[in-house]
Amino acid sequence: METCPSVKNILLLDSEGKRVAVKYCSDDWPTNAAKDAFEKSVFNKTQKTNARSEAEITMFDNYIVIYKFVQDLHFFVTGGEDENELILATVLHGFFDAVGLLLRGTVDKKEALENLDLIFLCMDEIVDGGIILETDANVIAGKVASNSVDSGAPLSEQTISQALATAREHLTRSLLK
Repeated sequence: METCPSVKNILLLDSEGKRVAVKYCSDDWPTNAAKDAFEKSVFNKTQKTNARSEAEITMFDNYIVIYKFVQDLHFFVTGGEDENELILATVLHGFFDAVGLLLRGTVDKKEALENLDLIFLCMDEIVDGGIILETDANVIAGKVASNSVDSGAPLSEQTISQALATAREHLTRSLLK
């Protein structure tokens, strides 16, 4: 039976293997301890490779892991052993390029942590429940950034940071009256 391609998780780790941002889309790792152990294992297996110019692929515990490094960040996309590697690589490139666009080319841990909300929104735009929604970096970054949304727009159409900025602005106006 054919199924829709899916992603098990998207990981963004730092150069020491510590979690920066992650999104798990399956119950293969039921506890936080299992997730941490998987992240450490994947990092240890891949840290000695040179995945800076091109994405690399490896099999790990019956999962296909596609990964790429830049500066002090390690990007990973994991799929089941029967998934198409090219589709997973397309997801990784979409995530990697969208983060690069959103961080304006300064892709490092400090910048990523300062813009963590954008990175999580980026992950949400790419995958929902393991189903791949979007892989075009420009579309992903455009949806996440959505700078065209003004403060008068309904909260449902604003990102979290925009909604907080709108709420802060309304509170400030009400206090100044």
